[in-house]
Amino acid sequence: MAEHRSMQRAALLDAARSLLSEGGTEALTFPALAERTGLARSSVYEYFRSRAAVVEELCAVDFPVWAAEVEAAMAAVDAPEAKIEAYVRTQLALVGDRRHRAVVAISAGELDAGAREKIRAAHGGLIAMIVDALAELNHDQPRLAAMLLQGIVDAAVRRIELGAAEDPETITEAAVSMALRGVRR
Repeated sequence: MAEHRSMQRAALLDAARSLLSEGGTEALTFPALAERTGLARSSVYEYFRSRAAVVEELCAVDFPVWAAEVEAAMAAVDAPEAKIEAYVRTQLALVGDRRHRAVVAISAGELDAGAREKIRAAHGGLIAMIVDALAELNHDQPRLAAMLLQGIVDAAVRRIELGAAEDPETITEAAVSMALRGVRR
C-alpha cells in the first residue's frame, strides 16, 4: 500500500512538472493532474490539499537535485574563480531541464506565503554555496556579493526562458564574463 501511494505521488509530481513547464502555474490544476495521471479528481486531494502543497512538494523534491548538480560542478574544480564559473554555467545549463522550468513557472506564479518561503529558503541554500569562493577572493561582504552574483544568473535565466534573440550559449558566455569580472578585485 505504501509503495502504491509513493508511486501515485511520484506520478502526480511528474504530471505537475509537465503541466508547469508546458503552461505555467495556470496549467497546474487538480482536474489537469487527475487527467494526466488517470486518477479521479477527488483522489488528487488525498495526496495534496492545494496547488500550493504541490508546489511545496516539487520544491522539496526537485530543488535539492538541481542544487546538488551545481554543487558537484563546483566541487570538480579548485580555484575560486573556476567555482564561480561552474556555479553560473551549471545553473544556466539546467534551464532546459523540466525540473528547472517547473521551478521557474512556480516562482512566477501567485503562491501562498509558505510556498514562497520554501522557494526563498532553497535559493538561500544555492547562494550559500558560492559564499566561500567569494571569501577566498577577499570580498569584504561575500554574502552580498553572492546575492548579486545570483542576480546575474537570474537575469540570464529569464533571458534564456524568454527565448531572447541571443542564443543560450551567447547569454551564458555574457553572464560568465560579467560574473567573473564582477568578482575580481
